[in-house]
Amino acid sequence: MACFIVPATEAVATTLLSKVIKKKKQETEKTDVSFSNRLDRLNGLLWGGSGLLAFEHFWHGEIQLSPPFLTAAAESESARTMLYEMSTSGVAMAAVVTVTWAVSVIIEKIIKERDSKSTDFKEADL
Repeated sequence: MACFIVPATEAVATTLLSKVIKKKKQETEKTDVSFSNRLDRLNGLLWGGSGLLAFEHFWHGEIQLSPPFLTAAAESESARTMLYEMSTSGVAMAAVVTVTWAVSVIIEKIIKERDSKSTDFKEADL
């Protein structure tokens, strides 16, 4: 019903964080913006997933264009079910996306370190 709201909220927070980091990097004139670039990847994953889920819920009539936008918010029993879904499915989806992103960042760093060590080793052989 409204599980997409949790990853969308995380996407808003990470987008704002990314903008703040980029602004500070510009003020200090540092050229390394790798963390904000990585954060942009997380934003893309979160916004894309949230957008697709919102569209799917709209397609099935769970979201409408007039108040109370979420059809489950119209009745108290449905609202409880919606909040339960948000706290279980929504949090789980946001956590899985974030953990997957974090693992990809760690793997990327390991590969870069391995490549730099192999480059140093090759140069030492010459």
